Amino acid sequence: MLNHSSFLHRMLLDNHYDVSVSVEEKFIQYLDLLARWTKVFNLTRIRDPKEMILLHLLDSLAIHPYLHGTRIIDVGTGAGLPGIPLALMHPEKMFVLIDSNSKKTRFLTQAIHTLNLTNVEIIHSRCEDFRPELPFDSIVSRAFASLRVMLEATQHLTDQHGRFLAMKGMYPEQEIQALPQGFKVLATHNLVIHGLDAKRHLVCLAKEG
Repeated sequence: MLNHSSFLHRMLLDNHYDVSVSVEEKFIQYLDLLARWTKVFNLTRIRDPKEMILLHLLDSLAIHPYLHGTRIIDVGTGAGLPGIPLALMHPEKMFVLIDSNSKKTRFLTQAIHTLNLTNVEIIHSRCEDFRPELPFDSIVSRAFASLRVMLEATQHLTDQHGRFLAMKGMYPEQEIQALPQGFKVLATHNLVIHGLDAKRHLVCLAKEG
């Protein structure tokens, strides 16, 4: 992966991300660690280093302009996507990464230690069972079931001012039509990732009232 640092640098520039050299190095460190753990624990089906940069890292960073507030929770984070790339991009925000899979949370614990990430907390739990002391400003999900399931499973994690940010591939027309009562769509964004030929959308939602 370290041999692909020039590709990462070019992709960051092409997508207008102005990050420091130290952050770029931590992006590579994270992907290196993910690749090593995946050989043993099969954390991700994506193994090619360039695909990991595009489909994991840049895909995660694409939503960073839409983060709301300073307390963010990444539900069903898996291998830390999008939470870890976003935490590296935004050291001023606090991120909680939650997943019910113990081998994934063990990897995440190792990752935040390796990267010296002080703005990330790892929670091994189902999001339905997690009871935070304070509400979150943004609830982020990537490939986490349908919009209805996401909203119903995470609505207790925020208050009336919170935002739900659901990362999707194709525009989820049917899921939007099937939203549960008490929620509304604030905006949908077509995410353009230079270098990635795939549909990406972000649905931003909130509680009504």
